[in-house]
Amino acid sequence: MQEKWIALSNTTIGQLMATINTSIIIVALPSIFVGIHLNPMQASSFPYLLWLIMSYMIVLSVLLVSIGKLSDIFGRVKIFNLGFLIFTIGSILLYIAPGTGYTVALELIIFRIVQAVGGAFIMANTFAIITDNFSPKERGFAISINSVAAVSGVSIGVVLGGILSTIYWRDIFLISIPIGVFGTLWSFLKLKDVRERAARHIDIPGNILFAVGLIILLLGVTYGITPYKNNPMGWTNPLVISALAIGAIMLVLFPFVENRVKGPMFDMRLFKSRNFSISIFTAFVSAMTMMGLMYMLTLIFQGIWLPIRGYRYAVTPLWAGIYMLPLPIFMGIFGVLSSKLADRFDARWLTTIGLFISGFALLALVALTYNFSYVFLSIVISIFGIGYGIFNVPNLTVAMSSVPADERGATSGILNTMRNTGYAASIGAFFSILLLGLSLTYPGSITHGLTVENASSLVQYFNNIPPTEILFSTFLGLNTVKDVISTVPAGVISGLPSGVMDTISGHIWFPETIAPAFMTSMHDVFYVGFGASIIAGLASLFRTPSDGDNEAKVRDKDAPRNNRSK
Repeated sequence: MQEKWIALSNTTIGQLMATINTSIIIVALPSIFVGIHLNPMQASSFPYLLWLIMSYMIVLSVLLVSIGKLSDIFGRVKIFNLGFLIFTIGSILLYIAPGTGYTVALELIIFRIVQAVGGAFIMANTFAIITDNFSPKERGFAISINSVAAVSGVSIGVVLGGILSTIYWRDIFLISIPIGVFGTLWSFLKLKDVRERAARHIDIPGNILFAVGLIILLLGVTYGITPYKNNPMGWTNPLVISALAIGAIMLVLFPFVENRVKGPMFDMRLFKSRNFSISIFTAFVSAMTMMGLMYMLTLIFQGIWLPIRGYRYAVTPLWAGIYMLPLPIFMGIFGVLSSKLADRFDARWLTTIGLFISGFALLALVALTYNFSYVFLSIVISIFGIGYGIFNVPNLTVAMSSVPADERGATSGILNTMRNTGYAASIGAFFSILLLGLSLTYPGSITHGLTVENASSLVQYFNNIPPTEILFSTFLGLNTVKDVISTVPAGVISGLPSGVMDTISGHIWFPETIAPAFMTSMHDVFYVGFGASIIAGLASLFRTPSDGDNEAKVRDKDAPRNNRSK
């Protein structure tokens, strides 16, 4: 097998495995908490719930750029191979984590961080290794295959998590072990570096400033959606405000430090390339809207559409993943096709058209009612997938082709950082919009619904539910009403008309009652996603047909070493 196909297969397996694990845990959380004997909706358990979801994405976002630069120095393949090994060890530790309760919950978070470190080593090098091994004419196709694995992995993780968690919750970690062992052995035995290493300078100030700043900023975003005192969200929490301010200041200082240190972690001169800068910006925005759409669809399916149709709460996460399959399928198909189109059309037009298609698909979702036709939704999310597929590969190819060869590891790292930071930012941004809308409309909806059922005595108990709990219980496929009823005194329940408790605790009553308020807030999210996509699409129009300066610098380096020697 030629070296380039070995490189593509190794990096694609690694990318797929790393991205599957960004989402596989989400739908499995109810099974995990049952298995470790914790209630995820208890106040003391909520931080563990949040960190099981967020720790993996935060670690990836923080490490990718630093690891990319280290790979340029010490060898991309060496770091990539080490990533496979660390990821596999983390998966084994997750599978065998002993104990129950808060002890094992903390162990799972720690081992998820270990897994994420390995994932960062893998993801930071995938695009760089492909770019090193493939000629410019073949590079778009190779990146499209790898990129399809990356974006599809998130959706596949949702479905796999739903299937495996119904068997045994630890199986969601078991699946990564044989793949990790195979990938580790194959990459160590077969994958070879084809590029000379960069000069050995490690930018300690830049690494510290970037890592600490991004961690603090993402912590602020994460805790901004948690309740604070009597507020439905934590954006007024002094600690959250301080974290956002300090993190932002540190990241603003980062480029000034990078311009003054020897061997910077990331060469800020690359941003003089208009194509590179636009590629980084649009990568962030597109990742945020894509992951935001997946989160919102999960909430719509699990909280409203599926329960109304009689699906048990325990199986709604699985079916939500299945019903969202048109999205990754069309992303994949058009991701591969766009690599072929890029040979004939200017990347500027492909990226712009792709972002506009995705944006108008988000706008079309504003027409959704809570009792929507699945045919309509599947068509719209397929169109979104088409747009994202058309955009993604040309954008990545332009970014990787517009930097010198010895900066490709760092560039691969920052592209993946922008994507993962977009994933994390989508939680803070889109969930905040949704929570704000729910906090304003939920009390009226629930009061009306209970009054109709002659159960006005329950209003105060239902109004005590924070919007955050509604969203996360929906996200986990839990029946919120049962938790509320457990807090109602027996005397209040006995005073209700016959059959009322059966009605409001069933699959249909609560979703139908909150559906109008829920969908109104959801429409606001889609409007924001539309606006962000259009802004990114307009930015793409300002790309140049080719990045002549950097392409001239790397033209002689574009062919892999083994090809130049022939």
